[in-house]
Amino acid sequence: MLNVICIKWGTKYPAAYVNRLHRGVRRWLDREVRFVCFTEDAEGIEPGVEVHPLPREDFEDAIVAGMTRAGRKGAWRKISLFRPGLAGMQGPRLGLDLDVAITGPLDAIVDHAPDKVTMRREWRYEWRGQEGGHGSVFCFDPDLHPYLYEAFAADPEGSIAAHKGSEQYYTSMTALQAGQLAYLPGPLVCSFKRDAIPRLPLNYLVAPRLPGDCRVMCFHGRPHMEEAIAGYRGSWRHWSRPCGWLRHHWIGDDRA
Repeated sequence: MLNVICIKWGTKYPAAYVNRLHRGVRRWLDREVRFVCFTEDAEGIEPGVEVHPLPREDFEDAIVAGMTRAGRKGAWRKISLFRPGLAGMQGPRLGLDLDVAITGPLDAIVDHAPDKVTMRREWRYEWRGQEGGHGSVFCFDPDLHPYLYEAFAADPEGSIAAHKGSEQYYTSMTALQAGQLAYLPGPLVCSFKRDAIPRLPLNYLVAPRLPGDCRVMCFHGRPHMEEAIAGYRGSWRHWSRPCGWLRHHWIGDDRA
């Protein structure tokens, strides 16, 4: 069985984000799936989602410090998802951030390198020819890769300091150093602001496009998902027309 996992804490993302992610996974994975959400607030989460309390760690203070430091870059609470035996899970795990839309079959992601830690190369690093993964979509098996949790638990403050304060950089570089990182093919995991919005000035004339082989669309930075649907007006340079296909894939609403 494939364990599909997400984590929701704080008030940034309401239960609807979990529910829409759950429906997208069920729609686009043709295999037995255990969908698990870890949260301190389960109100509004639909049946079919297996809810567990937000994991607490002996290094909780380090996690909080890492997420609240000036210039923070990391969702360090996600480290708990790497813990072997978490919530009684066994076997492979597909981790997904809440601010993504499932837009196509996920099998190519899950099956890409099942014995490795798989992530998409971070777009900035890809452009610069550098190593480092993006953490919105990640596959791993904690029985094969216990070091992801163990290395951080052994030195949480040092792990944060050594990896740019970024959880996704820690995850990818730790797996890389172990010889166990496999980058997902770039076209499978897309960035809305980089891959969907046409370049200036076409962004004023042409609606955002869904790349043909995209399976997961990531919304890192701006626009947020609701902003992308309505049309984004961040500035004269950061501007996009309304996005109907996102309304379809994320909400299930086919209005124009």
